[in-house]
Amino acid sequence: MAREAAKVKVYSVRRRFGKSVTIVEGVQEGGKDLAKKLKTKLAAGGTMKEGKIEIQGEHVSKIKKILLDSGFTEEQIEVG
Repeated sequence: MAREAAKVKVYSVRRRFGKSVTIVEGVQEGGKDLAKKLKTKLAAGGTMKEGKIEIQGEHVSKIKKILLDSGFTEEQIEVG
């Protein structure tokens, strides 16, 4: 899927022991590179599972800004 047509959803969930995880859905092409970039910029651990990027911690607003700087448009990013 081209970056211009991608619809990216960013949201946060609670996991075991009250830990927060921020999920980025909808990034297919270059997902591993984007995951690495997010982990580096946020100084947080994370992984890519089942087409979703999981970043440890509450980083929804920061991830939105990084996605905008990476070439995604405001209309493509859905924050929930």
